[in-house]
Amino acid sequence: QVQLVESGGGLVQAGGSLRLSCAASGRTFNSYCMGWFRQATGKEREFVAAISRSGGSTNYADSVKGRFTISRDNAKNTVYLQMNSLKPEDTAVYYCGASSAPSRNVRAYDYWGQGTQVTVSS
Repeated sequence: QVQLVESGGGLVQAGGSLRLSCAASGRTFNSYCMGWFRQATGKEREFVAAISRSGGSTNYADSVKGRFTISRDNAKNTVYLQMNSLKPEDTAVYYCGASSAPSRNVRAYDYWGQGTQVTVSS
């Protein structure tokens, strides 16, 4: 039932910032845990950040902790990923996912958006 659409990707210089958004369709958005994953060229999709149903609990990959912040606005059916101090190694397609239970595992997510490209230049 849930459809997800990411936006906000683009090309930025190292050290810059981007804010990604994931807009959800449907009326059960607040029943899902949400996560952000990324997939670089030739690599597996990897966990970036996750947030609980109410937004009260978050988890981050070690590679982004202290630089990225996940948040959600259930009234707007939207989850965000604020990315600061971006590095070239952050370059990837970023995907928003919805899961029935908290998880850092890609296979636990029931729904995915189409992805948005983030490119960080040196």
